[in-house]
Amino acid sequence: MLQFLLSMAELPEKFTKPYDSTSVEDSIYSLWEKSGYFNPDTCASDGVCEPDADPFSIVLPPPNVTGTLHTGHSLMLAIQDTMVRFNRMQGKKTLWLPGTDHAAISTENVIVKQLTKEKTSKFKIGRKAFMERVNAFAQESHDTIVSQTKKMGASLDWSREAFTLDEPRQRAVYTAFEQMYNDGLIYRGDRIVNWDPKGQTTVSDDEVNHEERDAKMYTFKYSADFPFAIATTRPETKLGDTAVAVNPNDERYKQYIGQEFSFNFAGADVTVTVIGDEHVDAEFGTGALGVTPAHSQTDWDIAQRHSLPSKQVINEYAKMMVGMDGVVGEKTENARTAVVAWLESEGLMEKIEDIKQNISLSERTKAIIEPLPKTQWWIDVNKPIEAREGKTLKELMLDAVRSGDVGILPDRFEKTYFNWIENLRDWNISRQIWYGHRVPVWYHDTCQKIEEVENNKIKSFSLEPIVGLFPPKGDKEDQFGCPHCQATDLPLEHFSQDEDTLDTWFSSGLWTFSTLGWPDETDDLKTFHPTSVLETGHDIIFFWVARMILMSTYLLGEVPFKTVYMHGMVLDKNGKKMSKSNPETAIDPLESIEKFGTDALRMAMLVGVGPGQNVALGDDKIKAYRKFSNKIWNATRFVIENAGDIDLNTKPEIKPEHQEFINQWETLIAEITGEMNEYKFYLVAEKLYHFFWHTFADIIIEECKKDLNDSSQYTLSYLLVQQIKSLHPFMPFITEEIWQSLPDNLKAGERDILMVANWPKS
Repeated sequence: MLQFLLSMAELPEKFTKPYDSTSVEDSIYSLWEKSGYFNPDTCASDGVCEPDADPFSIVLPPPNVTGTLHTGHSLMLAIQDTMVRFNRMQGKKTLWLPGTDHAAISTENVIVKQLTKEKTSKFKIGRKAFMERVNAFAQESHDTIVSQTKKMGASLDWSREAFTLDEPRQRAVYTAFEQMYNDGLIYRGDRIVNWDPKGQTTVSDDEVNHEERDAKMYTFKYSADFPFAIATTRPETKLGDTAVAVNPNDERYKQYIGQEFSFNFAGADVTVTVIGDEHVDAEFGTGALGVTPAHSQTDWDIAQRHSLPSKQVINEYAKMMVGMDGVVGEKTENARTAVVAWLESEGLMEKIEDIKQNISLSERTKAIIEPLPKTQWWIDVNKPIEAREGKTLKELMLDAVRSGDVGILPDRFEKTYFNWIENLRDWNISRQIWYGHRVPVWYHDTCQKIEEVENNKIKSFSLEPIVGLFPPKGDKEDQFGCPHCQATDLPLEHFSQDEDTLDTWFSSGLWTFSTLGWPDETDDLKTFHPTSVLETGHDIIFFWVARMILMSTYLLGEVPFKTVYMHGMVLDKNGKKMSKSNPETAIDPLESIEKFGTDALRMAMLVGVGPGQNVALGDDKIKAYRKFSNKIWNATRFVIENAGDIDLNTKPEIKPEHQEFINQWETLIAEITGEMNEYKFYLVAEKLYHFFWHTFADIIIEECKKDLNDSSQYTLSYLLVQQIKSLHPFMPFITEEIWQSLPDNLKAGERDILMVANWPKS
């Protein structure tokens, strides 16, 4: 009884009250930050890891500086922090590198909308003022994201934080561009692009969403003299037709192949040649396809195979450039109505059918994509690269996964990855926006002859452009040279830089090594690259994962990471996709943290949720793990109260029944350590939960309290400390708070901060 009273007196006051996450989480995170142990250099200098310890490195997928923390980010942070804390506790030289993405189109679009509401535009305020405004918004968003990331307990090395648009990353981007240009992989050419009429820029295939809508299929003849009918959903584009393609084996049309027909179509003079192309499906529509090379990727490909001319009839604002009154100058939807009316009045329409059609929409602005011919910068994915054994970029990307150098979890996404790359077209890397890395290409205004100008914009020059961060340095300070005319005393204003900016995915594709100091050969690059794992959502396997493999295998000759861990989506409690516009389904992670604590939110997202699986999340589930936090807290209080003077460095004689409890645990820790190394966090979290609640709290504590002696006290203390350690990667705040309150005799000589304590061993 006396011993019990003494231990009660030594019990920290905090354990006399229920666990309150809101009162400890900020101070615990501050403790971690001040310790410096997020930085692997500090860990090494303090002996947490040996100088020759194995590295573990991971880059944070950089959140866009356009928003705030959402449930998808929370899941990502919970999984990655679990990985990082586990490897840090194993004594590895552990680096988790943070950063943010400038997300060019999205960020610029936010400011453009603000200016529109203010009844002005970026063109009216000018490039400098616009960039200042965008940068201020991006900085404010960045600060919010960093603050919210810390709320999730993310143990990131903030001393190495990067931004896709900062100066070191710009140097990396321009170095990569110049090397790819010199190797003939980057070229400037005219091709069909996905044009966003609302955003006034090109977008990649991966940034286009497809939505099924009601549509109409129109079957008609071009003119009364044309020998057969064609079918299309877009009759307004037929003003730009230059051919009609039929299958060469189609008996209906064989006699017409090679013939040319000219006619007036809805106010435009049109000339088409009938061609035979084996790719034409004779069973679709009438089996005859009007070819519009300027406004269809499929038709562009046909035109390339048959050397057909291209005629643009729709402009960048999705308005018709030719045609009769009611067509020319009109939006395509209005022009379609006028063309249909004209066909009917001329007696050319044969039938109109209701169909379902997939419409292409810009992911960012939701505008209907208009395929247009544009002069753009491209990356050739099919050109053999001498420095890479003659392999193409596509082959490098395929080999990285096929060889096993990069493993994808779950492996079902490998098929998706291969399918995308095998069908990959050249990558359009230029964007018609102001925010972003400006294309590092220069033209000497008085030397280079302008070949073509359109809408006051230079389209082509007679000489090769000057590629680099700046033109070559001249003879004096602030002077530059031209390699074509050999001038060496020119001020920079004699050169014009390309107006376009680079696709955001170009810069983020360099993320695993640009953040480690490339193009310099830094110690960080040598130590931490390739990174150990990339954890990200399966929805950006094309946007980002494949492009990082492309950039790293080409520029460094090695993969960017050894494993890709794909997480699923966070759904509401009914298994439906969360929507910010519907407060009944959307969960604000910060509100959940305030109500239930970060640890409860993390466990709710991790338990039982494997790679690629979606997470059904609701308040009831999070609340259940808050109860688990309270269970841990109460069990800890009981053990501290009843530990007596047990020192875990000195093991007393253990009774067989207590040794059996210890054996159970040691079997479990050996099992879960292997599973942690296999990224089976979902399984480990569940096993730890069940062991603590149903074995330790419900059985072991109840058995040991019947007879508190050296054997039972040691068993309780040992098992508590072991579980607090093993739960730390999943529930870092409550476990660290408990660790800070444990008496030294229970820490058994371990470090004062749990984050760098040793992972339990059997």
